[in-house]
Amino acid sequence: MDNKELSSKTAGKPIRCKAAVCREPGEPLVIEEIMVAPPSPYEVRIRIICTSLCHSDITFWKLKVPPACFPRILGHEAVGVVESVGENVEEVAEGDVVIPTFLSDCGECADCCSEKSNLCSKFPFKVHPWMPRYETSRFTGLKGEVLYHFLFVSSFSEYTVVDITHVVKIDPAIPPNRACLFGCCVATGVGAACKTANVGAGSTVVIFGLGSIGLAVAKGARLCGANRIIGVDVNPEKFEIGKKFGVTEFINSRDCGNKSLSQVIHEMTGGGADYSFECVGLASLVQEAYASCRQGWGKTIVLGVDKPGAQLNFRSFDVLHSGKILTGSLFGGVKAKSDLPVLLKRYMDKELQLDEFVTHEVGFEDINKAFELLMEGTVSDVLYGWTNE
Repeated sequence: MDNKELSSKTAGKPIRCKAAVCREPGEPLVIEEIMVAPPSPYEVRIRIICTSLCHSDITFWKLKVPPACFPRILGHEAVGVVESVGENVEEVAEGDVVIPTFLSDCGECADCCSEKSNLCSKFPFKVHPWMPRYETSRFTGLKGEVLYHFLFVSSFSEYTVVDITHVVKIDPAIPPNRACLFGCCVATGVGAACKTANVGAGSTVVIFGLGSIGLAVAKGARLCGANRIIGVDVNPEKFEIGKKFGVTEFINSRDCGNKSLSQVIHEMTGGGADYSFECVGLASLVQEAYASCRQGWGKTIVLGVDKPGAQLNFRSFDVLHSGKILTGSLFGGVKAKSDLPVLLKRYMDKELQLDEFVTHEVGFEDINKAFELLMEGTVSDVLYGWTNE
């Protein structure tokens, strides 16, 4: 049965399918049958083809305090096929291949109409358990209980419903197990280097944390012509992995003796890095990254997701006198509907290589194995995906 035949049989009706439901923090996901409601106006129902596992999924899987809520369907890096559309949807049609994104791009608000921001003010980003327009769920258990959404995507389900502002149509020729990486990892890391930081040719870059985001930053920095790319991690095995992505030097943060990381980096670089990227999500590392930057023009870009309520502490004197920049980079500064097609083209043109990101592929039924592999910490985070063909 092709996609259009499927849509004609299911459009406007609830779909019964399988999902991996997170029912308790830190407990294995439960593969069970759920009901997925039809899309409301401005919404799209998508059949997930392939999804990958991001460390942010792990963070919220473990989280026991708000914005945690259970039962929930996690997952936010995916590619799928449009099964049906709600009213007022003209941008995509049944059968289109799409990437759902956690960041909205409404194309109407002042932010979306500006090249200066990718943060939609009409549908602002938040770790929300509902659909963005209606604050209701499209997921229920077979007994009628509400299942909560995650980051407006919830891709750990055979079918999901996504607002049209969170959907990007892509070329169906792009392999699904590569396209899904643009839902977070690749877009965030490459975008942070190329767009937020605008890494200069011949520069020195330091990356704190060589997970998938950090490795994507290395890819982006190399594309920009950085001369030195220094990776920082607690796992020395990450250096060998990092070399494939452009990392030229490595610091084991556990082997700095009585020196701070910033002292080691200042000595290595003769005054500090031109760009520092924090890709772990620790306030202490953000401060080390800032301290590692060169005075006068150093830029620190924050990408890691810290625990709720985490705070940064800087001396006002240091901020004033150092002349450095500290900025966040949600989704790498990428505007989903205009920038993702550019990144995807760079991949199709073989300018941006992604094969190194994929080391394991597991079936839907083995999704908990993917969580175990990721938490072992021996390889990068979104390298595990499950497919649902």
